[in-house]
Amino acid sequence: MIGVDYKSTFFDRKAVMDKVDRATRKVLSRFGAFVRTAARSSIRRRKTPSAPGQPPSSHTGLLKKFIFFGYEPEKRSVVIGPARLNQKIGNAPEALEHGGMSIVLAGSRKNKSQRRVDIQARPYMGPAMEKEKHKLPSMWAGSVK
Repeated sequence: MIGVDYKSTFFDRKAVMDKVDRATRKVLSRFGAFVRTAARSSIRRRKTPSAPGQPPSSHTGLLKKFIFFGYEPEKRSVVIGPARLNQKIGNAPEALEHGGMSIVLAGSRKNKSQRRVDIQARPYMGPAMEKEKHKLPSMWAGSVK
């Protein structure tokens, strides 16, 4: 019998899974960055509102600035979207994407009042993902090394 270590000739399951996990994190993080960039570039900073069905206008620049992505290791997925700011009321980013009701503050610092507004859909995250989705297969090609 020749002294051969058979373990070295087979795949080490842990080593392979570690490399797959590393590649998954890298590919999905890159994809998240591409979608974030596409979403940010679709939002124009201007005073006038955008037309329904078009990406929203960012009047203050906050919507464009606070779009982030993050890799979620437990689910092996990436989460991409706008961060909720300090406002305790309203859901403007979600209402912009899908349409719906939101609460806005109006008035001066001393005399603030709340009112409900109906926002027509101005999708920006969905179209950004659709625009970048075709790049995903080529990102996976040769990613596990």
